[in-house]
Amino acid sequence: MNILLVDDEALARARLRRLLGRMEQAAGASVDEAADADAARALLRGRSYDLVLLDIQMPGDSGLRLAAELELQASAPAVVFVTAHDEHALSAFEHGAYDYLTKPVRLERLQQALSRVAQRRAVAPPEPAPDAALSIVERGALLRVPLGEILYFRAQDKYTLVRTGSRSYLADPALGELEQRYGARFVRAHRSVLVAVQAIVSLERAAPAPTPGGAGQGAMAEAAEGAEGAEWTIRLHGVPERLPVSRRQLPLLRALLRQA
Repeated sequence: MNILLVDDEALARARLRRLLGRMEQAAGASVDEAADADAARALLRGRSYDLVLLDIQMPGDSGLRLAAELELQASAPAVVFVTAHDEHALSAFEHGAYDYLTKPVRLERLQQALSRVAQRRAVAPPEPAPDAALSIVERGALLRVPLGEILYFRAQDKYTLVRTGSRSYLADPALGELEQRYGARFVRAHRSVLVAVQAIVSLERAAPAPTPGGAGQGAMAEAAEGAEGAEWTIRLHGVPERLPVSRRQLPLLRALLRQA
């Protein structure tokens, strides 16, 4: 894997390099550095990269400007934004970002980002056209549900529930496969839910679940910590139900909501 770090802060680049050195996914990776968009362009002209870890706010052209240019390339590298500011999250995903990390970057989040890059690039799906649709077999008939109408995907037993504003369908593709295909349109809210970025309305605290009789404060705290996404839900345009949100995804969803 060839990786390019683009950040005007030398300490930020050094931290990313150290974290990459601790990761099995980046074992043997070739890592280059650039302090601004112009230096990055020079490196990109002379070498093919698999991944660009890209800051947003830099002297000269921003990381968003560079990402927009990379989008036009036939064999563009994967882009993961790494920034101290979360207000550009929506713009980042509109530019096809594979992930969006906030500084200081934690090892676990960088590992997740590289895993997402590896999964999506292994499949190497074409970006969906504006009128792209998901094919679903229902009662022997092949239906095509426009992606623009889908509000969320939710794991349900052995299938995936596909929800539009008017009805629901059951589809075969797993959430992981759908995330790989349509990661520019849908974002993970919970391990069991993908939501349409443009459909997000609000994040709301969930009502606390009733505690079994006799449970003390310590047990209640332990249960709350162990139940992923038990504290927050997300509301979407066009559907009354509230969907679970994991604590891990809460910062990203908040950032997307600010830009919605």
